[in-house]
Amino acid sequence: MPVAVHASRFRLAVVAPLLLGAAWSAHATNGYFAHGQGARSLGVAGVAAALPQDALVIATNPAGIAVLGTRLDAGLTWFQPDREATVRDNGVPGFNGRYSANGKRSFWIPEFGYTRAVDARWSLGLAVYGNGGMNTQYDQNPFAALGGQGRAGVNLEQLFVSPAAAYKVHPKHTVGLALNVVHQRFSARGLHPFAQDGTSADPDHVTNRGTSSSTGAGVRLGWLGQLAPGWQAGASWSSRVQGSFDRYRGLFAEQGGFDVPSSWTLGVSWQPHPTLTLGADYQRIHYSEVKSVGNAIDALLAGQPLGSSNGPGFGWRDIGVTKLGAVWQTSDRLTLRAGYSHAGQPIPAGQTLFNILAPGVVRDHVTTGFTWKAQGGSELTGYYAHALSHSVRGRGSIPGSFGGGEADLKMKQHIVGVAYGWRF
Repeated sequence: MPVAVHASRFRLAVVAPLLLGAAWSAHATNGYFAHGQGARSLGVAGVAAALPQDALVIATNPAGIAVLGTRLDAGLTWFQPDREATVRDNGVPGFNGRYSANGKRSFWIPEFGYTRAVDARWSLGLAVYGNGGMNTQYDQNPFAALGGQGRAGVNLEQLFVSPAAAYKVHPKHTVGLALNVVHQRFSARGLHPFAQDGTSADPDHVTNRGTSSSTGAGVRLGWLGQLAPGWQAGASWSSRVQGSFDRYRGLFAEQGGFDVPSSWTLGVSWQPHPTLTLGADYQRIHYSEVKSVGNAIDALLAGQPLGSSNGPGFGWRDIGVTKLGAVWQTSDRLTLRAGYSHAGQPIPAGQTLFNILAPGVVRDHVTTGFTWKAQGGSELTGYYAHALSHSVRGRGSIPGSFGGGEADLKMKQHIVGVAYGWRF
């Protein structure tokens, strides 16, 4: 195929997500990281480290593009989270109650990927996707009894643009590198009780400051290897990416710091039959290394106000995520998928007050999907994922200065996606 045609498709993969920027929005699954990228991977609960299926494998293991040849993938996901919080046994009149954070229910998330086999050893690619995020919109402000005004909630979005290269160092072993250019956006409103002298180091930059943006860069390294006939293994590591929301420097620790935490993934796949492939991944996300995410609210009680260098955050712990999936090629045209994943709980029972804003408590996903191959190399893929309802009941979660008692969190999710792929 002429180079000019390849170039036009490469430009499409770059420009299309920018044109659809208004449709890109926040989503949350394993904490606030998506449980996978790419419709095929999402059909098997995010398994991808040793099971490359489409160009979005760059988001997990860039070495995987070496086995994909030249292809273009474009997908769109509809995401509907159901999130709520309950305050009980509190001493402030009007604070107790059940609050729905579903002021905004539906989110549309596009993703794009392109890979090209340059020669027998080199492959290049590009992936554009939403790595994670969080949204809550409380039409009834849960902090109104403490002085909160109007609606309450937050919106966090993370867009990754990742050019990648893979090199076969051996016929059975490939290494890969992706540059992660990360654009983040954040806004908060209705958090007036936290914008007080003594509570915040900068009360004028806590809430209702509009949207604050940040751009940073990091890398993702990957390896993919064939261990034995039918067996593949993969590994990847993604670096921490610096970020900062200047308009909210009185809310987040380190004067608005909000880095993307590092993570790593190990995976294996096994083909016991030519029509069946089984895969498993283990992912580790280091939320606690980012102070604005990992610091506990206890820092506030110890004299560290919001926004200070070691100020309080959401108190999230590091989590591990185990993902299992199966791919069954029923015919030359139809492939079916199923998967299950289980994640650790990032939010401790004693940290639920601040996490009314970010109740990312779901732990288990069940998924299913399919691919239908049409004539001429085009493919239609669809998937459905359900994050099972999960709750965290507060335990010693609301300080006495806020009236004591407990905050409970609950969330479940429905996710439906479609993607179109072309092989050249």
